[in-house]
Amino acid sequence: MSRPTAVVLRAIGLGDMLTGLPALVLLRRALPEHRIVGAVPGAYSDLLLGAGLLDDVLPTAGLGSLDGAPVQPDLAVDLHGNREPSREPLRALRPRRLVGFVRPGDDVPPGVEISLWDDDEHEVDRWCRLLREHLPGVEEPPPVWSILPPPAPVMPGATVLHPGAAAGSRRWPVERWVAVAGALAAGGHRLVVTGTPAEQSIVDAVADPVGAETATQLEVERLFGLVAAAVLVVSGDTGLAHVASAFGTPSVVLFGPLSPALWGPPDRARHQTLWPAPDPSYRGDPHGSAPDPVLLRISADDVLAAVPRAVRGAAAADGAATAGGVR
Repeated sequence: MSRPTAVVLRAIGLGDMLTGLPALVLLRRALPEHRIVGAVPGAYSDLLLGAGLLDDVLPTAGLGSLDGAPVQPDLAVDLHGNREPSREPLRALRPRRLVGFVRPGDDVPPGVEISLWDDDEHEVDRWCRLLREHLPGVEEPPPVWSILPPPAPVMPGATVLHPGAAAGSRRWPVERWVAVAGALAAGGHRLVVTGTPAEQSIVDAVADPVGAETATQLEVERLFGLVAAAVLVVSGDTGLAHVASAFGTPSVVLFGPLSPALWGPPDRARHQTLWPAPDPSYRGDPHGSAPDPVLLRISADDVLAAVPRAVRGAAAADGAATAGGVR
């Protein structure tokens, strides 16, 4: 007898993919007998299959047709968005059940089991709630750092600086990164500055004054190995911050347009978040071209002061977990 099938859509970037891992764990626990097929970017196939979260991957670069997906699965889960563009590819499979979000005030689409989207909900909690409201027996997710298998270490003991971000509103000024790099190098840190190939000029501007190593061509597996083996990560609100959270590497994360209450790491001892917004309800443009004014309120001294707090917090957490037999 063939196994029942569930198709889950999350055609999304690295940081977003990692914030969805706890929900994928809950899906697997709720449906142990199902064959779970993930419509996800192909770069994350080995990651998700290796963690046992999916049985098969349907490489998906965007929200187009899901060619090759099983027709009429028992369940389809929109773990991507909250409107018709992300539901339509799943609806085309004619699933027996389709689960997803709608925004308050939107019409309820026919044939969809819906939950209401909350703009003020943390990204991890949002997707776990979706599954909790529609699948039986779903409990609390495990800590993010416990989900992924440890990758092969790359440059063990490095301190990773990640000055880039997809949008200008989340890019801290380069001269402040240079100041942080200089102080950390003087304090004995072995620095590695990371970024995408398109960010090479930013990476070089931070690395060259202190002779730091650079890494802008790492594939996902080696990037994970670098972060997992690092002693510290300093980054803006971008995908690398979520990688540090996924592997429990101490970090300092600089926030600007969005509050860490929405996107920040759940462990606020091991991961120090800087967000000097004058109003907790502040929300800027995460896709803006100019550095967000809240981000610009963070000084190099603020970052350097947060570094020992992150290291001490991680040591205390690891000590407590070891004493309790957790890690």
